[in-house]
Amino acid sequence: MKVQILDEARQDLVDGFRFYESQSEDLGDYFLDSLFSDIDSLQLYAGIHAVYFGCHRLLSKRFPFAVYYRVENETARVYAVLDCRRNPDWIQARLT
Repeated sequence: MKVQILDEARQDLVDGFRFYESQSEDLGDYFLDSLFSDIDSLQLYAGIHAVYFGCHRLLSKRFPFAVYYRVENETARVYAVLDCRRNPDWIQARLT
């Protein structure tokens, strides 16, 4: 399975990096390493996660973030990487 990270999701990763880097030096790098590891797991496990707001939701192992993706034509397309602490109404609006 191929994995494609859309521009909006890339921006989410940049925003998360900046937030964690402002908390502690090198924490932003750890955030990106962890999230990219989670996203890479979609090569094997895309499609097994529960569906929320029309997208599969993969919960990150290390940070309170979720990867929202859809499987389309043998490709897992990552639409968003969002903080789980956000208001669910905001998350739903972002994904639709």
